[in-house]
Amino acid sequence: MDEKIKKIIEEIESLSVLELNELIKALEEKFGAVSMPVFTAPVVTQETTEKPSVSSTVTVELIDAGENKIQVIKALREILPNLGLKEAKDMVDNVPKVIKENISQEEANKIKEKIESAGGKVSIK
Repeated sequence: MDEKIKKIIEEIESLSVLELNELIKALEEKFGAVSMPVFTAPVVTQETTEKPSVSSTVTVELIDAGENKIQVIKALREILPNLGLKEAKDMVDNVPKVIKENISQEEANKIKEKIESAGGKVSIK
């Protein structure tokens, strides 16, 4: 690659998104249509800054095994197939314990339903 072109590329790489957008507009005005995508900076409004960020992932935590611990142990082993019997029993005996982290709300609801139908209680955070 020509040294002159390398230098231009290095200059373009150092531009911010707004500067890059201005460059593209200037090139379009000077030479006509340019076959480059136009980058725009996100518009920050008061509405978007005031909304609390909603996490797309949640954590499911066993908070109570209930009266029927054996059923909760079975449910845990269905949810976590690699969990051994001893580990599942330890989770039930030493609540609160995290069952799964960073999962979708849908998956968390399925886990909650399974544990609660076995007699346990969970919290979704």
